[in-house]
Amino acid sequence: MRSAALVAEQSYEGATAGGTAVLSLSLRDFRNYAELHLRLSGQPVVLTGPNGAGKTNILEALSFFSPGRGLRRARLSEVSRVSGQPARRCWVAHAELATAIGPVAIGTGLAEAVGDEELAERRIVRINGEPAASANGLAEYLDVVWLTPQMDRLFVEGLSTRRRFMDRLVYGLDGGHARQVAAFERAMRERNRLLKMGGADPAWLAALESQMAEHGVAVAAARREALGRIEAGMALATGPFPRARLAAQGVIEAWLADMPALAAEEKYRAVLAERRGIDREAGAATEGPHRSDMAVWHAEKDQPAALCSTGEQKALLIAITLANARLIRARRQMAPLMLLDEISAHLDARRRAALYEELLALGGQVWLTGTDDDLFTGLAGQAEFFTVADGVVTPRAAFS
Repeated sequence: MRSAALVAEQSYEGATAGGTAVLSLSLRDFRNYAELHLRLSGQPVVLTGPNGAGKTNILEALSFFSPGRGLRRARLSEVSRVSGQPARRCWVAHAELATAIGPVAIGTGLAEAVGDEELAERRIVRINGEPAASANGLAEYLDVVWLTPQMDRLFVEGLSTRRRFMDRLVYGLDGGHARQVAAFERAMRERNRLLKMGGADPAWLAALESQMAEHGVAVAAARREALGRIEAGMALATGPFPRARLAAQGVIEAWLADMPALAAEEKYRAVLAERRGIDREAGAATEGPHRSDMAVWHAEKDQPAALCSTGEQKALLIAITLANARLIRARRQMAPLMLLDEISAHLDARRRAALYEELLALGGQVWLTGTDDDLFTGLAGQAEFFTVADGVVTPRAAFS
């Protein structure tokens, strides 16, 4: 009989063959889960059950193992199992990962309130038991990519949603992008604060504007490069998902098409200095990468994605996400962790089969949810299946 250590070692080696994989997941006081403990093999994971059972909550917990606010963009206190109560429960999510550099334990959650700061929200992150300075440190160990039903309207809703999606695409291709975005936003917030107060030292404002210019141009340049690489990757792809043309649209992005980065930085510094009065009145910086958009066209039809059918928009979104995952794998030699919520429900049989084939070829761990077992027959024997009902997760045979 094989020893437990040998079984664990072989499971680890299998999990790391294609991408970072979650080998265990534990939740406490997260959404509808008082406690949840899952042991996994590293294979794809399929969660099925009725609406409202807690399937998406598990994906949301996994999405917090990356920088940002998770796939629902919820406030930290909203994630707690009992939210809005005086005695707030502090949720915790913990995972053991198989990665290319070895086993890694990561954890995150809502920190306990200190003193009278009952309304303060602070996220804690631990990596191998040690506190991390911020959630950006998680990106060193895994990339997390997700698609949710709410994203189906990405191309027709406000540009802020597309901009966030664009930056998440860049995170997996540029390891420093999250830090550049955070540094730009910090400098911008401080400049906004000083302008609002009035009478700020011009030298202080100039220093902040220099930081905004340096980080803002880096953000815009990374977006242009990443979208260009994703578009090129889709041009080489075959299968039933459409090709897309992509562009980062914004003032700085347009400058970078005509001038080097240093010239764009100088120009942006000058614009910020000139617009201090306008920005003071507006209460915000009125020019910069925080106002950029992501433009998407259906390449074969030469048509903006917003004018395509809902089915075509969904297919474009999947095509972009798969191309991004392929590039992440090429960059890091490890496929990302993919969280796909109800993605199969609106695909025809041909595209569903093509999607599963692509996901398995990537080699990483993918988590899929759905209400209908029949949507996942193509993954029988190649994934772990769980039933979710009222916050209880039960392993089962694929189609028993």
